Amino acid sequence: MDPLQRRRLGRSRVEVTAMGFGGAPIGGFRFRIHPDEARGCVRTAYDAGLRYLDTSPFYGYGRSELVMGEVLRHVPRESFVLSTKIGRWMSPLRPGETVPGLRPHGLPFKPTFDYSRAGVRRSLEQSHMRTGLATFDIVFVHDVDLWTLRDPELLERHYRQAVEEAIPELCDLRAAGAIGAVGVGLNEVGTALRFARDSDIDAILLASRYTLLEQGALDELLPLCERKGIGVVIGGPYNTGILVTGPVPGAKWDYDTAPAWALEKAGRLEAVCARHDVPLPAVALQFPLAHPAVASVIPGATSREEVLQGVAWMRRPIPAALWQELRAEGLIDPRAPLPG
Repeated sequence: MDPLQRRRLGRSRVEVTAMGFGGAPIGGFRFRIHPDEARGCVRTAYDAGLRYLDTSPFYGYGRSELVMGEVLRHVPRESFVLSTKIGRWMSPLRPGETVPGLRPHGLPFKPTFDYSRAGVRRSLEQSHMRTGLATFDIVFVHDVDLWTLRDPELLERHYRQAVEEAIPELCDLRAAGAIGAVGVGLNEVGTALRFARDSDIDAILLASRYTLLEQGALDELLPLCERKGIGVVIGGPYNTGILVTGPVPGAKWDYDTAPAWALEKAGRLEAVCARHDVPLPAVALQFPLAHPAVASVIPGATSREEVLQGVAWMRRPIPAALWQELRAEGLIDPRAPLPG
C-alpha cells in the first residue's frame, strides 16, 4: 500500500494522501509531549511525504493548531492539505479559574461549544491566527455526536444548529473558494449517517468506527457515502491502541480499558497476523483503505519514530492469504473490500 498515493476526497476538488497525519496527540491531552517532539512529528510526517494533516482547536485547546502552524508556515502552502474543525472556540482561563473536565497539558484556554454561523466565523478566525495560515483546505464540524456529548437532548440541539447554521456557513465559504471541502468529524456511525442524509457535505472524518476491529459502518453509512460521493477519512485506525499493542493488560479501546469482546477479537486477529509474520498494526492501517469511499487514514503519533513506523507499516507487503484467513475466521465482515 503506497502511503503517498493521491486520492480525491469524495466529489470535492481536494486530493489527500492515502496516509495522513492526525494532530490530536500533539495537542498533549492524553500524552505529555515536549514541544520540540511535537514539532518534530509534524516535520517528520511532511518530510516522509504525508501531505494531508488534520488538526482541531480542541486538541490541546489550541496547542495542536499552534504546533502545526509553526512547521507548515515554512513550507510551500500548495504542498500540503490541511484540515481543521469548528464547533468550539477558545477563551483564556482567568487567573485561578478551574473548569470541570478540563484536560491537562493543553494551553490555558477553555472551550465553548458553538455551531452558529457566528461561532463558525469566530472559530475559524482563531484557527487562522494560531496556525498563521490564511487558508484551510477542509473544515469539519466537530463532535456533534452522543459519544462526545453524552446527553441526547444536547446532541439534538447541537445537531439542529449544525445543520441549519454551521454547515450552510461552511458551504458559503466553499462556494466563495475560501475552503475546498466541508465535512463532519465524529466518533459514531449513527450521527454521521444523519449528517450524510441531511446536509451538503463532502466528507466525513470517522474516528475508530471502520477498523479491523469494528465494521458497523458497512451497514448503511459507507454505502450511502459511495452513492452520494462523500469521501471518508478514517481517524483512530488502531481503535486508540489495542490494534497496536494487541490484547495486553491495560490495552486501550475508545480511550478506555478495552472490554472483553475487544480483547478476545484482537487476540484472534493477532494470532492470524502472527501466522503470516505480519504485524497486526500494519494490517489495521491498510484495511480501511480498500473501501472505495475511504480516501485516507490518519493515525496520530507522539514521536518521530512513531510517524516513521506508521509509514513502514503502510508499506509492509501483506499476503492475500492473510486477508482470506481473516475473512474465513469471521474476523472481517464479508461485505468489506480487501486490499490487494
